[in-house]
Amino acid sequence: MDSIKRTIKSYVLRAGRFSPRQEQGLNEWLAEYQLPLDNLPWNNEVIFGRQADLIVEIGFGMGASLVQMAQAEPDVNFIGIEVHRAGIGALAADLHDSGITNVRIAPYDAVMVFAQQIPKNSLSGIQIFFPDPWPKKRHQKRRLVQSAFVQILVQALKPGGYLHCATDWADYAEQMLAVLNAEPGLVNQAEGYAPRPARRPLTKFEQRGQSLGHGVWDLLFCKK
Repeated sequence: MDSIKRTIKSYVLRAGRFSPRQEQGLNEWLAEYQLPLDNLPWNNEVIFGRQADLIVEIGFGMGASLVQMAQAEPDVNFIGIEVHRAGIGALAADLHDSGITNVRIAPYDAVMVFAQQIPKNSLSGIQIFFPDPWPKKRHQKRRLVQSAFVQILVQALKPGGYLHCATDWADYAEQMLAVLNAEPGLVNQAEGYAPRPARRPLTKFEQRGQSLGHGVWDLLFCKK
């Protein structure tokens, strides 16, 4: 598969404490859901034991919205990518407790996942909800949504597959819109920003921000 030069990461791993439940998720249940990073492209049908649309979420945080989407769409397969261990443990615990079978976890750098594991023209959708905005100007080169990475995402999508991004930082929304509009393989599904699709859960974080008057911008593009 195509390689991607990786010099600047979009995240920083920090040491932190885990709750007992997160620890249990990591130690007891993650193995049930974790996919390998082995440079052998993942086979959706083999992984899930069925043919179904496959959606990848990059940076699922604590996993709450991914759980809601998986429960609301049991006929869709989901892969969640995240590097922060607390969130990985929390999602593994939620999947176990809820008996959810249509989600797998990729606890790796998303750039490596798309370089090594995701076949071209295989995904029905890619979701990037509230990625780290890196608000300081000198750090904005760390932002995930950049032209080179978007090109890789487009290759992974099926024709007609969607790329859905959301952010609560206005200048990141502007950058995302410029980057996605400039990608020739994508078509904007709205006149600029899109209304929040009903399938994207409204998070507690987002609700709190809205109560404080903070904006949220959704961007919905499809592959030609």
